Amino acid sequence: MIPLWLKLAYTLMVAAILPVYLVHYGPANFLWFSDIALVVTGIALWYESRLLASMMAVGVLLPELLWNVSFFSRLLAGVRVSGLADYMFDPAIPRWIRALSLFHIPMPIVLLWMVHTFGYDPRALPSQTALAWVVFAVTYAVTDPRENINWVFGPGGRPQQRLSPRLYLALVLIVFPLIVYVPTHFLLRALFGA
Repeated sequence: MIPLWLKLAYTLMVAAILPVYLVHYGPANFLWFSDIALVVTGIALWYESRLLASMMAVGVLLPELLWNVSFFSRLLAGVRVSGLADYMFDPAIPRWIRALSLFHIPMPIVLLWMVHTFGYDPRALPSQTALAWVVFAVTYAVTDPRENINWVFGPGGRPQQRLSPRLYLALVLIVFPLIVYVPTHFLLRALFGA
């Protein structure tokens, strides 16, 4: 159902990004949900997996939309909407490395096209939530709080100081799926059925 050219083009994009990110950012960078989605979307393309495509759509469509709005509003109008795409304007990061992050533009389009093609798999919500809980826990356990990957130490770029770190993580485990995954699940189910 998925054309070979799309599978090959997406795979080449992933193959170009992964080794560069590994060297430049280190292995912890692959705990970001967008980087997980980058890889899993490639797997979903090759296996033509409705469940994997639906999981990644539930997991990243809203954050990717915010990333794109943040990037393009700052690029085209100089308006900062959120901090998600701030690194794209950081002159300390080489321009060619930043250019690799443009995968945030086609990836949600590919995911929506896959969900449109295969239909939405409602198992995506519990499956993506379970995956997120594992990723949040691993991120909390193995990453530097100053990196604040997946915001497990605080909202935005910096660790928070008001709550105990474990209480904050527990809140993330509950709140993030409720405000990101649940609305996306209902939207995809309404748009693309099961």
